[in-house]
Amino acid sequence: MKPNSVKPAKPDSPLLVSACLVGIPCRYAGGNCSNDQLQTLAAQGDVLPLCPEVLGGLPTPRPPAEIQGGDGDDVLEGQAGVVNTEGKDVTAEFLAGAQKALRVAHRWDIKEAILKARSPSCGVGQIYDGSFSGRLVEGDGVTAALLKREGIIVKSEEEWEKREAR
Repeated sequence: MKPNSVKPAKPDSPLLVSACLVGIPCRYAGGNCSNDQLQTLAAQGDVLPLCPEVLGGLPTPRPPAEIQGGDGDDVLEGQAGVVNTEGKDVTAEFLAGAQKALRVAHRWDIKEAILKARSPSCGVGQIYDGSFSGRLVEGDGVTAALLKREGIIVKSEEEWEKREAR
């Protein structure tokens, strides 16, 4: 750079967002959970969408899965697992997807993530209890837990919508 030139300001980092929230059909049943506000941000280039489950190698569609024996932190510690409705252990795929999501977050200097509520990957604050009965328990999904450990602010789309409404 020339001595008197001005270094361009670094743009704000994008929001990391669950891909299903911006209309990408990657949910377990093959659909999405499109959020109009997040789609608008995505159209403006302010969002980096990803699906940890797909990044981890799971297909779309796929059998539903839930964390059994704890929450995402417990999965990261090797004390719980993720099992689908067919009884298959998919913990390795969830861990791989979380690690890839974290690498993306580091590469793009992500500071905040908006993730799909109650998901075994992306759930923030509440996830299903592992019995496939629809019961909720406190805890985070695998990716949400890993991102939080790394200091990234993680919110569900529901929390984000409440904040944006103010």
